[in-house]
Amino acid sequence: MKSPTIDLSPFYKFAGEHVAIGIHAIDIKGKTVLYNKKMREIEGFDFEELADHSLLEMFRFDQHESTLLQVLQSGTAVYNVKQTYWNRKGQEITTINDTYPVVAENKLIGAIELSRDVTTLEKVIYQPLKKYDEPITFSAISAVSKSMKKVIETAEKAATAKLPVLLVGESGTGKELIAEAIHWAKSSDRSMHTLYCHGTDGSIIDQLSEVIQQIDEGTIYCERIDLLPLALQQQLLEMVEERSRGNTYFIASVGDDPVELITSHKLLKDLFYFFSSMTIKVEPLRSRKEDILPFVHDYFSRHRMMVGSVVHAMDQEVRELLHTYDWPGNLKELELLLDEVTSMLTTQEIITVGMLPNHFKLKSNIKGTQQPEDFIVQSTSELLPLEDYLFEAEMYYLQKAMDLHNNNVTKAASALGMSRQNLQYRLRKIKKNVAQT
Repeated sequence: MKSPTIDLSPFYKFAGEHVAIGIHAIDIKGKTVLYNKKMREIEGFDFEELADHSLLEMFRFDQHESTLLQVLQSGTAVYNVKQTYWNRKGQEITTINDTYPVVAENKLIGAIELSRDVTTLEKVIYQPLKKYDEPITFSAISAVSKSMKKVIETAEKAATAKLPVLLVGESGTGKELIAEAIHWAKSSDRSMHTLYCHGTDGSIIDQLSEVIQQIDEGTIYCERIDLLPLALQQQLLEMVEERSRGNTYFIASVGDDPVELITSHKLLKDLFYFFSSMTIKVEPLRSRKEDILPFVHDYFSRHRMMVGSVVHAMDQEVRELLHTYDWPGNLKELELLLDEVTSMLTTQEIITVGMLPNHFKLKSNIKGTQQPEDFIVQSTSELLPLEDYLFEAEMYYLQKAMDLHNNNVTKAASALGMSRQNLQYRLRKIKKNVAQT
């Protein structure tokens, strides 16, 4: 007697939703047909958002930069491709992808991508101090300005009082460092988890609730709650109010003045009230430039311990340059600059202007920095290769657009006729290319 045929689709569906890798499949027209839970966590989209749009519409990258589209075009699998891009939550993520053509009856019908999220492994490069694999405590934060001393003093009081905290400040100012310092001052044996509130994925609140149930006690840092839609802010409010009666401690951050955010309907008033027991404003680096050199010296000290370098100082010209620059990217931008500079060091002990990357010289208007238009007036025998010239020209033009719009990526992208995500990607790609030259 023939055994009954078993419908395997429920098993496939269960496996797809619970596997630890992201799965994204598209049909021959580039439309999404499969998008599992892990991929939603990585990229921040809902399946419904992707189903009615092509891949290029949603991600705004060039066709040759998408492994899914490459495989769809060539019909040939590609393996172990590293991709770095901005997801829907506004976070830069890095994945390692294996992408395969999907064939039925000898006909190409689509492509499927398996993504391993390696952002955590690479994130240490971009998070100030996190690369040293040690807890961030108040004593580890180098600050001499009055405003930062006040921040640390207030944060220490918040840790003692065990009151919810709202951190206010621009991106890159180090709010996450203050949050972690509060956590370690409050408890040394409990875990800390960060909720990145950068998307419209309705499942992130449920996922946070699951994490809290698992850890039972610890610290939850809700990063940029003002970027959540108001409906999700309401869900978050209900959850934190319920969980705060137990052993869970909550910290949150916003990127602008809370009152203005509430007035512009970007922040739920009651959610603000929950966290506003202790409100701590972290000033941008341009308002506390006396903190620059202590941070740099601390960076050099840790760099010497970590890689055995001998770098220990900058010359006077570089110090003056760091103090005259406005640092739109704040502490994170300074950290990235130091990463680029020190990655090229061998036996140098002193950082000079000549060691600074060209893109920073352009932004800083250093006298004598060669502009892309300078190359075009050189003699024929001195012309740059076309690829090099186009790279310099693009770098110069994009930076000019950023300068004209006070480093507002959204406004600069609009002026250039591209998406915000595409501009961010190009700026990041340029920075990486400069670091490799």
